[in-house]
Amino acid sequence: MNDSSAARATAVLDVWCELQCPDCRSALADLRALRARYGDRLELRLRHFPLEKHKHAFAAAQAAEEAAEQGRSWPYVEAVLDRVEELDRKGEPFLIEVARELGLDAEEFDTALIDGRHILIVDADQAEGKAIGVTGTPTYVIGGERLDGGKSQEGLRERIEEIADRLLAEDA
Repeated sequence: MNDSSAARATAVLDVWCELQCPDCRSALADLRALRARYGDRLELRLRHFPLEKHKHAFAAAQAAEEAAEQGRSWPYVEAVLDRVEELDRKGEPFLIEVARELGLDAEEFDTALIDGRHILIVDADQAEGKAIGVTGTPTYVIGGERLDGGKSQEGLRERIEEIADRLLAEDA
């Protein structure tokens, strides 16, 4: 770590998300606003919490991990969430289509979904989520506080900003 990055305070926001979830799509505006406000001082960490009621959510979580491996995690997540109805209709072929649109290696996505190389990461996230009380998506964890956006997202961004500001001030 060089001196300039060591001197910069950062806070971590875990975003428990499901890529077939309309509420997670609604949360994109908040996530984009947080990214614009904090830049690299706030690390947004995608955590997977696929819900049983959405039959393509588990595959989508695996695809998001493949996108991360190819260096385009959030662009991929946002592209899929922006078109959640298409995922509902088309299923796994849509996940590969989005990869191709973003210039990612679509063949590798296809292979990853077949060989299940990312299943353990998704399972581990889901188990950790259950252990800390995540019941729906989106759910945020920052500074040890869990904020449930599945019921209502009203005021959540403001609360995240309050906590982030406090954490960044403490580390400064």
